[in-house]
Amino acid sequence: MATSFLHPSIAFLTLAALVPLVPSEVWKVKAFRGALALVAPLIALYGIFTVEPGTYGLLHYLDQPLVFGRVDKLSIVFGQVFAVIATIGAIYGMHVEDKGHYVCGALYVAGGFGCVFAGDLLTVFLFWELMSIGSTFLIWQARTRESVGAGFRYFLYHTVGGLFLLAGLLLKYKATGSFAFVGVDPGQAQYYDWLILTGFCVNAAVVPLHAWLPDAYPRASVAGAVYMCAFTTKTAVYVLARGFAGWEVLAIAGTIMAVFGVLYACIENNARRILSYHIVSQVGYMVAGIGIGTAMTLNGAVAHAYAHILYKGLLFMGTGAVLYSVGTAKLDKLGGLATKLPWVMVWYMVAALSISGMPFFNGFISKTMTIAGAAEAHRTILALGMEIAAVGTFISVGIKLPYFAFWGGKKEYKGEVKPLPVNMYIGMAICGLLCIAQGVYPDMLYRYLPFEAEHVFHPWTADKFLNSSLLLAFSGLAFYLTRKVITPHAFLNLDFDWFYRLIGAVTMRVFCWPISKVDDVWTEVYRTGGLRALIAMGDGTSVFDKKGIDTVVDGSAYTVRNLGRVGAKAQTARLQDYLAFAAVLGLGIYALIWYFG
Repeated sequence: MATSFLHPSIAFLTLAALVPLVPSEVWKVKAFRGALALVAPLIALYGIFTVEPGTYGLLHYLDQPLVFGRVDKLSIVFGQVFAVIATIGAIYGMHVEDKGHYVCGALYVAGGFGCVFAGDLLTVFLFWELMSIGSTFLIWQARTRESVGAGFRYFLYHTVGGLFLLAGLLLKYKATGSFAFVGVDPGQAQYYDWLILTGFCVNAAVVPLHAWLPDAYPRASVAGAVYMCAFTTKTAVYVLARGFAGWEVLAIAGTIMAVFGVLYACIENNARRILSYHIVSQVGYMVAGIGIGTAMTLNGAVAHAYAHILYKGLLFMGTGAVLYSVGTAKLDKLGGLATKLPWVMVWYMVAALSISGMPFFNGFISKTMTIAGAAEAHRTILALGMEIAAVGTFISVGIKLPYFAFWGGKKEYKGEVKPLPVNMYIGMAICGLLCIAQGVYPDMLYRYLPFEAEHVFHPWTADKFLNSSLLLAFSGLAFYLTRKVITPHAFLNLDFDWFYRLIGAVTMRVFCWPISKVDDVWTEVYRTGGLRALIAMGDGTSVFDKKGIDTVVDGSAYTVRNLGRVGAKAQTARLQDYLAFAAVLGLGIYALIWYFG
């Protein structure tokens, strides 16, 4: 084991700095840029798997201790899955030639790692903002009109969330003299703790602060979306688990998220918006587990975050492959792709069964832990809410999306199908195999869980297997009965966006109406009085210019000209004239001296 810690953020920041310096001719070689993109995540993997728990990277700045490397069980498990998905994302996107994708992705990933290993709130804030900037530019890498608008809205949300975080940590420092990032007892919470919690909840997409997620993620680039679905919300889950375990408000909010997300996913048409709403739903399980606050539910939240990053990354890779290949992710325009993109369909279904909690897939071993922990804590309503969300998950992601995308009653897709790069298939295959491996061998994940539970959780029991199977069967029946109701329709669904747009419209009306009236009055005053005054002032300055300035300047010019003419006439070039002039001048001077002397 290493006694020092090579911070993963250093590797990714170095990558971001090196990419612009690579000559264009060299960069166009796919093998070179792919190998370069893999160096940073492989360094991160090595560093995380070999480091010993401890505190590293202590820096004193302006009399403040900044801890860049707090390494413990909680940070290791999140750092590990971040490194895994960063590696897979690098493989999946190595066909992309745009250097901006690599720079923005590296900055984004560096911010996520920095937050996970930060030992104080000030360091968290620095990397929090780096993550916000990197992810915004990653959205803009799609280079479409929609992505530009979505990127601006995304950045606005996260700027506001960052300001809440900054206000909270500054007020906490004023009250306590410390930026320490430690768990907060909900019974002793202060106003600044609530501000910090609000800032974290923005990134966690807690309802109603979630609208940025289904707005921005579907508009990100195909390769960039793989990073997007992994880092922002899961970093928020990490900081909530670190600082706000056991907060009742999170238990309730998380369950609401779980149900709310699937309800909107069931009526969506765009495949990537469906998956985006399911990020809200699945993160809800994690937030609820953190809020319940038992060792079981906390481990369930961490395990589900790990599994979610893998299967959600695979889901976005699958739908991204469809978008790359046929140019759209709208279900009403798809169908019949099973024969055109069979391996995309296979790996998508692996991820769909994983998120649905199907036995033998990693969602089963993580989701059941959170729900069982809620039931053991006698939080029956919360457990039922999460079970209901599980039904909606299988209906929308496990059945509806693949049915209308890959089959949909069509024998074959009639449009053009662009072949996929091999590296996209490799990235999906690695992710899919990990989803299966963790489902079959739960200890691959359980050994890294950070909290000591009262008893060991065993997912492979008859009652859990039967419960999950019956739930999925019921979900399939529900889809069959509602298949005509949830048929995709080509329109955009608004949830809390409607309220935000209403607030914006009212605000514009409140401020713009009086300003426009004042402007109208001022325009009329200017037209009737101000314009005439300006014309009069112009006439006055014209007269002054002619009678004053021109008189002085022109008079001086005339005088100089006349003197010049006299001087020119005096220069006759005859010696006797000059001698006579000198004699007259001398006699004149002598007369003056004689008269005044």
